[in-house]
Amino acid sequence: MSGCVPNGPAGQGRDVARSLSVEPDLPEDVDAAAEPDGERAEGVTITPYRDGPLIVRGDFRLLDQDGNEIDPGRDTIALCRCGKSGIKPFCDGSHKRSGFSAPSAPSRPRPAAQILRESRLPGT
Repeated sequence: MSGCVPNGPAGQGRDVARSLSVEPDLPEDVDAAAEPDGERAEGVTITPYRDGPLIVRGDFRLLDQDGNEIDPGRDTIALCRCGKSGIKPFCDGSHKRSGFSAPSAPSRPRPAAQILRESRLPGT
């Protein structure tokens, strides 16, 4: 099975990004615009897949650190979580070769924003 992008040299940048497909290890019946429970979502959803990428679905804007828009050319993309992709920020399937391991669910029960707020409180 191929990676998250068609065969071709990494570094083709936006040309490769425009042809991104949904992570190939996802079930065949995954609807690109549907939530995992099958319901169609309004807005944007981000789903971390176990040992794989973040799947972003919906009407989103992807910006680089300077605020420049990156046009992925589609409304469902796979973003790299392993750090090994040759076409970052997009997934190229490198997580499989590198043995990347990460859960789908958060490892902490509280929202990250709450954890950050509490860590900044004086006296904690």
